[in-house]
Amino acid sequence: MTKPVTLAAIIGAHGVAGEVRLKLFGEGVATLSRHKSFNDGALTLVKVRDDGKGGAIARLAESASRGDAEKLRGTALTVPRDALPPLAEGEFYHADLLGLPVVTDTGEPVGTVLAIENFGATDIIEITRDPVPAKGPKTFMVPMIPTAVIGWDAARLVIGAAFAED
Repeated sequence: MTKPVTLAAIIGAHGVAGEVRLKLFGEGVATLSRHKSFNDGALTLVKVRDDGKGGAIARLAESASRGDAEKLRGTALTVPRDALPPLAEGEFYHADLLGLPVVTDTGEPVGTVLAIENFGATDIIEITRDPVPAKGPKTFMVPMIPTAVIGWDAARLVIGAAFAED
């Protein structure tokens, strides 16, 4: 698990002094503020504050003007996986699951983890079918509950066979 983990993305400039607006992927400003360096040292966090809308406003040492901030639009802020706190049993970082092959509990290959969403109740795993069917949905979703997602490791994600059916 050495992939860098994306904690936020720069979505635009804020004001004229070089601050940037951030879309957060972690658990808020507190999680982001634990890190001072991003993208292998290319970006340095000077300060960050909540924007009151679920995102954040940040000052980066490398951005001194609105033009600098605009050039950073679309940049993901990443940290090494080992810079994150250890996980408790049953917890995961999205980056650890994205791209994993998916098999059923009977060993049938199903596809690949495409995305992880949360619409309020629980995390939902979106899986791309492999092979892609000629007709019907190319992806399907499985709730992140013990009966649906039986387990995962660095090599694969295992789902209940009933959840892989059309």
